[in-house]
Amino acid sequence: MFGATRRRHIVSVWFPRLPSDRALRLQPVEGPFALSLRTQNSDRIHCLNPAAEGAGLHLGMTLSQARAFCPDLQSRPADPVQDMRFLQGLRRWAGRYSPLVGLDGCDGLALDIAGVDHLFGGTDAMIGDMRHRLTRAGLTARIGLGDTPGAAWALSHHGGGGSDLADLPVAALRIDPDTVTALQRLGLRTIGDVKATARAPLARRFGQGLLDRLDQVMGLRAESIIPLADPPHYAVRLTLPEPIGLTADVMAGIARLLGRLCNTLDQHGAGALALRLTLRRADGESRRVDLRLATTMRDPARILPLFAPAIEGVDAGFGIDQLRLEATRVAPMPQQQIATGGAGSEAVADLITRLGTRVGLDNIRRLSPNDSHIPELSMALAPDGGETPPASPRLRPHWLFPPEPVTARGPKPPQQFNWRRMRLTSAEVSGPERICPEWWRPDRDGPHGIRDYWRVETRQGPRLWMFHTPQNPGWFVQGEFA
Repeated sequence: MFGATRRRHIVSVWFPRLPSDRALRLQPVEGPFALSLRTQNSDRIHCLNPAAEGAGLHLGMTLSQARAFCPDLQSRPADPVQDMRFLQGLRRWAGRYSPLVGLDGCDGLALDIAGVDHLFGGTDAMIGDMRHRLTRAGLTARIGLGDTPGAAWALSHHGGGGSDLADLPVAALRIDPDTVTALQRLGLRTIGDVKATARAPLARRFGQGLLDRLDQVMGLRAESIIPLADPPHYAVRLTLPEPIGLTADVMAGIARLLGRLCNTLDQHGAGALALRLTLRRADGESRRVDLRLATTMRDPARILPLFAPAIEGVDAGFGIDQLRLEATRVAPMPQQQIATGGAGSEAVADLITRLGTRVGLDNIRRLSPNDSHIPELSMALAPDGGETPPASPRLRPHWLFPPEPVTARGPKPPQQFNWRRMRLTSAEVSGPERICPEWWRPDRDGPHGIRDYWRVETRQGPRLWMFHTPQNPGWFVQGEFA
């Protein structure tokens, strides 16, 4: 048996039905169930529950074939993104057993339990507790214990209780299916068969990768578990020895929490756009205060007064014994140079936030870029959410107004024309910039049809933004540059 003289301290947890288990936890069903994923221009089976496997279905078959074999099949679309988030949550949960937990593909975990298994009464007791908790959560899990990550993976995916690594199939070496098929044709069906074969012929035929995988399973080649860093947690809590009820005391507690929270935000170069304050009363009930900010902030002195109006209206009951403050929405906020002229923008943002707490931040609107290349449709009123609108990548006039017709002919800008009772002469022109209509609009052949825009500088001073309409020949002025 490989690794018999070494202490087994690597645990591999494989979730063979992770997508379907996650989906059934959210909405349980009875009978055959499958998740489908769009691949090769068809919906194919991505994951099955035991009832569907018992009905003869298998991974990779089309959903229509599966329904022909099993008319009672219930299915839903798979969501690999949510599956990965769920696996990340399991990784954080596995931190109760070991500080070194890493992802093993998209459906497994790897744990290094060296030096911590005695805290759970031994390795067998730890694995038993792990299996019990996962089963109670409705998750199918196969757990392998080995002295290397490769050995633990092989036992979790292809082994059973008391399995010997030498007796496991060659697929347990984590090699591609084509190599597995080629080894089996040569009569090499188990890891023991591969180990007993001369290495030089194997390397010449299958490459060094096969031998590296074999050495990793045997422990002759190092392989480490890389734990992932947890995302920053922007929440702080303050538990009080005695309940409080005065507004001044609550504000003092918020000030302490803000100092800690803003330090965390500053360390990660982020600022808060929305905060949630949870006040737990002595009778067990809680009161929540949500604060949306007009811009990213991490200055406790600016944020604290914004809580005052909402705190005054909170019913403290028999007193508040715990405060929890969380930044529910954050955004990057790099370090900025302190300048004497920056107080004005901060005052405006604070004013918008104060007004937003009274009338709702969604009711305070501003012009924001709209997803349209047609000039008069490129801006729209939108709630002030705190983000700075992106600048337009194209040169646009400082003043934009509805198109005003001018008398001119031909596709080139006119040398002389009348506009707003002025006789103007073109001095320098640049263009054209063709803007085509949006095909999904019913009036694409009307005022929003094809336009050729020109920048026209006149001898009299005005610098105009003019366009010509080829489909209905005519010239218009729509903007003026400063």
